[in-house]
Amino acid sequence: MQIDILNIGLGFLEGFALIISPCILPILPIILAGSLTGSKKRPFGIIIGFVLVFALFTYFSRKIVQYSGIDLNLIRHVSFVILTLLGIIMLSSFLTEKFAQLTQRLANTGSAFSTANNPEGGLMSGILLGGLIAIIWTPCAGPVLAAVIVQTVIQKTNFLSFLALVAFGTGAAIPMLLIVLFGRQLMEKLGFLKRHTVLFRKMLGAIIILSVGYMIYLEEGIGRAYADEINHTTSTGLQNGIAIPYMAPSIDGIDAWINSEPLQINALKGKVVLIDFWTYSCINCMRTLPYLNEWYRKYHDQGLVIIGVHTPEFDFEKKLDNVKNAVVQDGIKYPVALDNHFVTWQNFNNQYWPAHYLIDKKGYVVYTHFGEGEYDVTENNIRYLLGIKEFVTTKTSGQPITINETPETYLGYSRAEHFSSPEAISNDQSSVYSFPEKIAQDHWALQGSWKIMADRIISAKNNAAIEINFYARKVYIVMGNATSKTIKVDLLLNGKKVLVNKGKNVIDSSIDVNKYSLYEAIDLDQPGNDILEVISSSPGLEVYTFTFG
Repeated sequence: MQIDILNIGLGFLEGFALIISPCILPILPIILAGSLTGSKKRPFGIIIGFVLVFALFTYFSRKIVQYSGIDLNLIRHVSFVILTLLGIIMLSSFLTEKFAQLTQRLANTGSAFSTANNPEGGLMSGILLGGLIAIIWTPCAGPVLAAVIVQTVIQKTNFLSFLALVAFGTGAAIPMLLIVLFGRQLMEKLGFLKRHTVLFRKMLGAIIILSVGYMIYLEEGIGRAYADEINHTTSTGLQNGIAIPYMAPSIDGIDAWINSEPLQINALKGKVVLIDFWTYSCINCMRTLPYLNEWYRKYHDQGLVIIGVHTPEFDFEKKLDNVKNAVVQDGIKYPVALDNHFVTWQNFNNQYWPAHYLIDKKGYVVYTHFGEGEYDVTENNIRYLLGIKEFVTTKTSGQPITINETPETYLGYSRAEHFSSPEAISNDQSSVYSFPEKIAQDHWALQGSWKIMADRIISAKNNAAIEINFYARKVYIVMGNATSKTIKVDLLLNGKKVLVNKGKNVIDSSIDVNKYSLYEAIDLDQPGNDILEVISSSPGLEVYTFTFG
């Protein structure tokens, strides 16, 4: 609870700090101009609408982007375009009049929710304008907003997560409110500005356009200049280095260390350090481990330190014994730190499994890579930082991506998608489900008695089954066992026992589940569109996700 309250306080301070950030510049003129008309309640409505819509929009933005598949960069660029259009509207009296008519109609639509219908624009009109400003501003907040979003993602309590966003929006809105209130009084006192409101409005429009240009310059111009300089000067050395290296964050909040005593970045200066964020049931992380193990074997004696920061996705991955078993099974010899509370994850502002941060001998992060692939680039950068002049020429790559491959499928109700049983999901209680007559690609269904929890499903009786229609070459299942006995899990592929195209964990078309782990179920020669049925022989089987490759 103390950490949750701390995150809410940090959210407020981070929002308040935006007053000195370029991303706030285009918004202030819009809020100021919008508050100069209508009743005295309108400025407060703008701020209320801004805070609430910002919090709601950001809170659900992860799901919105996930469902839409839109690139976050595209969203930010669209916001730049909208801000620029608003600036152009303010430069034109004709466009301003038309825009005012449009917003007034929107305000009138919401007037039924207001206690008094003010034709000049009152509280509801302000709330609508503030909400619009929040939507177009949120993607532009970029780097500063990223910190509070990470804090929100790692919160366990949804309500406290929402409060953290409200605190951030409130912190950003308080300076706006002060400027709006004093700006309105200043306009009332200064007759010249009052008599020249058109000129003042056009000046504000110009400020918006210039501010957007300044943000684009900061994002594209300077960044590209630094990147060009680095690529030019280190083309035979560091490859794809980050534009502006920064001092590596600290490793904090670690519950336990495996293969090592506690380590700190500032005590490793003079060494080259590779930080790997991973979790042992993540198939993408598993595919990177052979490369990490090989780099540690080849370069540890020459000054390379690899630290695997194990940041769990599921509760069973927080248990030290489970991680120790995975470390032994995967042949990991380098230090592993259990970041169960996401403290180090948050220090690095990380968002991905796996994620690699390469730190030079002076303690600066100089190269990052998220996901699989670029193994040759990473190794060349390790060699360059160690002072090894010969470079790796063998091209390595990540797991080939299959077009239309079924995405990772979560089964717990908090993240479940494409559930196709005719019965509705019963949260946190046992219920009987049935398979549909047909199941679409990427969809899944249950049969028999299952208890659907927030992050997993648990078989409640014998022969409870899952079916999934997938398109991939390989199928992996994250499973565990809530009982003290091994649970036999039978597999059927298109209605037949899996005897040929079986994964490495399959014996005689079944998997013995006796621990929490990632199990390889299917291994096809070519990607196919198939239906896999998973049948639990007894109650207590816990199934978290299907992943594909």
